[in-house]
Amino acid sequence: MVQFGNRRVGDGQPCFITLEAGPTHDSLASAKRLVGYAAEAKADAVKFQIFDPDRLVADRKQLFTYDVLVDRASNKTETVSEPLYDILCRRCLKQDEWRELKAYSDSLGLAFFATIAFDDEVDFLSELGCHSIKIASADVNHFPLLKRAARSGMCLQIDTGSATIGEIEAAIEVIRGEGNENIIIHHCPSGYPARLESINLRVIPTLKRMFPAYPVAYSDHTPGWDMDIAAVALGANLVEKTISEDRTTRSVEHIMSIEPAEMKAFMQAIRDLETAMGTSRRLMSPAEREKRMAVRRSLHVRQSLPQGHVLKPEDIDYRRPGYGIPPSEAERVIGKALTAPVNAGAALSWSHIAP
Repeated sequence: MVQFGNRRVGDGQPCFITLEAGPTHDSLASAKRLVGYAAEAKADAVKFQIFDPDRLVADRKQLFTYDVLVDRASNKTETVSEPLYDILCRRCLKQDEWRELKAYSDSLGLAFFATIAFDDEVDFLSELGCHSIKIASADVNHFPLLKRAARSGMCLQIDTGSATIGEIEAAIEVIRGEGNENIIIHHCPSGYPARLESINLRVIPTLKRMFPAYPVAYSDHTPGWDMDIAAVALGANLVEKTISEDRTTRSVEHIMSIEPAEMKAFMQAIRDLETAMGTSRRLMSPAEREKRMAVRRSLHVRQSLPQGHVLKPEDIDYRRPGYGIPPSEAERVIGKALTAPVNAGAALSWSHIAP
């Protein structure tokens, strides 16, 4: 269980739902629109990516490959390659713009946090008053950054991507070594979008068994939300889903995003699942107990029988409803005498049975 602002995240708490707008905005205006959609859907948080492309990318011609949706009707896709530097530049905002976006999120009651890449960006999130920092899966072994982020005291969310279990253990030990136990571990399949055979949702209960002190999250890289539902059913305490104004936008991650018209249904699907998951105890409401008796059976006599008649198996029928003596008690009735006459078809009660 960890603290995320005024919310607790972990087992026994509602799933914390983050809508990711980091890769799918291209300006302050579009970022604010996505924040507005997230608030309307009643998400818990909205997430962005605060990267400085000039410092992060050494080779500005390094290509990044992803799929885009070309046609909705046929679900036709196309594979695109373009410089990673250009992609990151599209989502880069100035610090004053990030401040405005954080203030706007606050005004709508949304928690705001971001993935960062440098120490000064940790300081910037602290200045903004964020409650959490996200570390990209590519930086799971960036121990200097992990230590700096841990010392901020904020909740650390770490993407694990293609990391081994050993690398995850090492990252957690680095964070704990700085005195920060506020950690959320993300199972984050790679790919844009992720291939079904690479998702490995069974990793979620594995992580929960290996790291019982920390919530486990699922960062979804697939179209739709079937995988999110499955992840919550497997115990994910937080889900992160990318959102877009238009899934056909020719840029990375739009293809696997949900659009404004779908966001409320996405949220409701998870909340409905939580209600349906219920409890591990076999509980039954008074109404359910009453209803089940209408379809269960009880002991009835096949024909009219006089007082003193000793009941035999052939005297008994098993009929609905089940308000009389249940079939499970038939052996206690057979061989006993009737204390009063009983009409054909009548239900037996214990008052009819001699001691």
